[in-house]
Order: sequence, then structure tokens, then C-alpha cells
Amino acid sequence: MTPHLEEVTPANVDAAIGIRIRPDQEHAVEPVVKSLAEAYVHPAGVAWPRLIVDDGRPVGFLMAFLGIDWHGDGSVRRSGLWRLNIAADAQGRGYGRYAVDSVADLIRRREGKEMYVTWHPGPDGPEEFYLRLGFRKNGETSGGQTVGVLEL
Repeated sequence: MTPHLEEVTPANVDAAIGIRIRPDQEHAVEPVVKSLAEAYVHPAGVAWPRLIVDDGRPVGFLMAFLGIDWHGDGSVRRSGLWRLNIAADAQGRGYGRYAVDSVADLIRRREGKEMYVTWHPGPDGPEEFYLRLGFRKNGETSGGQTVGVLEL
């Protein structure tokens, strides 16, 4: 496995939009097209969408948030992983871990000390994945999702 991240461009946007997760996961994460629309409407530098490519094949999509106004009132700014979509046929091969590590590295380079993520709660959500990677629940929810934090 030698994945890398690519900026989403006119040349690969169709590949990004074509990333499909397993049908049983669709309730837990928005499709890539919604993420790209959200990236478009946020101020420059807040949303960081990237295609995950391995051996020339798109295997996933991630979108980080950088310095987002967490409460909407300017009191708290946070950075973390906003979306993670790993193609159904590429799951279980380390691409999710690679995505989390890539965002953590980006936040560290920006001198961040914490990385945030939210996830759909329940037995069919990705909670165990994030907890195995070292995130801890911080007692908050956001939009009905569990908030986790990773100390960097």
C-alpha cells in the first residue's frame, strides 16, 4: 500500500464523486458530493477535501476542517477530520488509518495540539475505529454525533 492524497480538481472530481461506501454505512456519512458542496461554501482554508489514491486508483475521500468556528460565535476554533469515505471494496486495508494520520500530520504542521472528529453513534457506526486510533470521547455531541478528540 502506497497511498497518497490528491487535491480535488476538475480532472478527478468525477472519481471523487464516484467513491461509494457500503450501503449499510450510508446513514452514517454524507456522500462525497455533499462534502464538496460544503467545501465550496466555506471560507478558503477552512475545508480541506482530498482524494485518497493508491496505485492510480481512487480508494477514498477525506475532508478536514481547519480552524473552524466550532460554536458559531468565534469562541472556539478547532481542526480535525470532517468526512471520511473509504470505497466499499477498499475497506479494511489501512486507508482509513492513513487518512486519519494524514490529517493529524497536517494539523501538527499548523501547530495544532488536538484533532477532532465526530461520528454516528450506535453499534453500526465507526466508533470502535476511532477509539482504536486513540480518539477519546470528550462528552460533547455535534449535530447528534459523538465528538472525539485525539491529543497530538
